[in-house]
Amino acid sequence: MDASSLLDRTAAHAARYLAALDSRPVGTTATFGDLRARLARPLPETSTLPEQVIDDLVHDTEGGIMGSTSGRFFGWVIGGTLPVALAADWLTSTWDQNAASNLTAPAEAVVEEVCGAWAKELLGIPASASFGFVTGCQMAHTTALASARHKLLRDRGWDVEAKGLAGAPPLRILTTENRHESIIRAVRLLGIGADAIGYVRGDNEGRIDVAELDRGLRDGGDRPTIVVLQAGDLNAGVFDPFAVSCRIARNHRAWVHVDGAFGLWAATSRKYRHLLDGADQAHSWATDGHKWLNLPFDSGLVFVADAAAHRAAFAQNASYSVPVEEMRNQKDWNPEWSRRGRGFAAYAAIRALGRSGIADIVERCSAHAGRLVAAIGALDGAEIAARPVINQGLMRFLGPDGDHDRRTDAVIRRIQAQGKAWFGGATWRGMRVMRVSVCNWATTDRDIDRAIDAVRAAIASARG
Repeated sequence: MDASSLLDRTAAHAARYLAALDSRPVGTTATFGDLRARLARPLPETSTLPEQVIDDLVHDTEGGIMGSTSGRFFGWVIGGTLPVALAADWLTSTWDQNAASNLTAPAEAVVEEVCGAWAKELLGIPASASFGFVTGCQMAHTTALASARHKLLRDRGWDVEAKGLAGAPPLRILTTENRHESIIRAVRLLGIGADAIGYVRGDNEGRIDVAELDRGLRDGGDRPTIVVLQAGDLNAGVFDPFAVSCRIARNHRAWVHVDGAFGLWAATSRKYRHLLDGADQAHSWATDGHKWLNLPFDSGLVFVADAAAHRAAFAQNASYSVPVEEMRNQKDWNPEWSRRGRGFAAYAAIRALGRSGIADIVERCSAHAGRLVAAIGALDGAEIAARPVINQGLMRFLGPDGDHDRRTDAVIRRIQAQGKAWFGGATWRGMRVMRVSVCNWATTDRDIDRAIDAVRAAIASARG
């Protein structure tokens, strides 16, 4: 079979999968044992027809594919993939560009340059900020904090890129307990260490207490400090008070980093952009394209106000790489060299949607989340733990014996087993809750109706 026929056959498999999303179970149905039995074949000693490999792959993974691109997936903060972004991602793999530099991928270099400018305008980030396309928010945090590490230590006479951290002034991180775990991983990867994280008390809604932040910065003296703020935390979707926090941090020579994995996209919406007032005064920002922009995975973005610090943390010349000097060179702003062209899918999505289309997704998802939380909260045996600020809410389910944690986990398991909707659990303020996250462009009112019915049935089943 020639390449064209094989790709047509594969596209037909993909089209059938997408067409069946409305009727497929949202969760997985195959066990790990089932999947191993099908997929763990002996190492092939001879070749296999490509069409058989693809057909077998589709057959053997059946039941093991999480329906996270479905409009009824409300677990983690994961969007679906816009058809135009999926199509551009297929072309990205077809073109197979090494997006390390403008020499190896000229078109990708220009597309990234354009998308970086578009994204800064959409998200309210200063036009002078630098940017990088990374795998996701994990590496966006790592990239931003590496830039912060460079700047804070250089200002104290230490060249961390040359000398490393041994003997350097110790860095610290100040944030709230609402921080995402990827912040912890980033400081571990950078050698700062998880013990350097200090937690600042939050208010009743979980927003950072600015008086406590000021006190924490004063107590640290001149110790180089990074303040991490939330633009939509992963549980209740709260936004920290950016204007005051940034002013306090700057008074203490601290670097402010904004975790806006999904919340930064609220800037596209007239209804919600006020939540980001003052966020433009931060020093760095991180977001994910696979959330509210609904790109395929491997689509993160990082922005740094101090472009010189960003480039200094990553730029490294190689004698075999001679980029075009007048063009931005991608590898100077990224942790990786060899990588796929992440800009093409973003370019396609932003062009297709425009600012108004992205804002529509943000506002529709937030409205769906509000309706979903209110309707579940009205069910007998359910309780709202946190109402949505935007698209995130928290529920719990009340056990007759007072063991609400066990009942909550039991109801979540029953919902997942039904396959009509998918929610995940979390521990929030010492109690087990069900997270409600609506982030998919494809979610409809009918999806919300079906999800409410699924929760009602699961509550009744848990009682039985």
